[in-house]
Amino acid sequence: MIDLSDQQPFASGDNRHCYRHPNIPDRCLKIIRPENIEARYQRQATPKKLLGKSRLNDNKQELAAHRQNAILALINQGHESTVWRHLPKFYGETATSLGPANESELLFDVNGNPAQTLELYLTQHGFDARINAAAERLCEWLGSTGILTRNLLPHNLVISQRDNQPELVLVDGLGAPPVPSGLSIIPAWRRRYINRRILRFYKRIEWETGSKEKSWGESQRL
Repeated sequence: MIDLSDQQPFASGDNRHCYRHPNIPDRCLKIIRPENIEARYQRQATPKKLLGKSRLNDNKQELAAHRQNAILALINQGHESTVWRHLPKFYGETATSLGPANESELLFDVNGNPAQTLELYLTQHGFDARINAAAERLCEWLGSTGILTRNLLPHNLVISQRDNQPELVLVDGLGAPPVPSGLSIIPAWRRRYINRRILRFYKRIEWETGSKEKSWGESQRL
């Protein structure tokens, strides 16, 4: 068991804390914030509460997402490096003093700090040519691999230097809800699902770099 009793998270989202692995510095440990799961559960309508709390556990969803057909097929075909081109390497679940953690590669910037999010980059530099090209490579990878994601949100993407160029790496939001996952065995439907994620991604970037006069909820409608 990994002892995190004297550690502080280097980043936190709504549902998880991210800790640096005390023994392997280039790995990240994602740990659920149980109080947030309970709060989300209490906000659910009664029919959804009948589905239980486990579907609100981002770590369990992430474990399942790494077992999706597209990823397993690439690994079985010897193309594991293709999988990790735009995903941090994933090492599965590990026990810690704060509960089960999902262990994955920790990405850094050129100064050795945790990699900057696309959201922060856009506020500082806008959607410039180098990140536009990185976005195109990410979207091409999605289309060619068939890997399913949820909506590509800038705060879930980080900028990592790979092969002497910046790449966008998805650190949260892998996988799709149960119904889309089931329908993804139909190639045409899978392509349509991925294309919609890509369209919404560019729409989100446009919103992030624009005036934000409308809420994202209004702007995202396709």
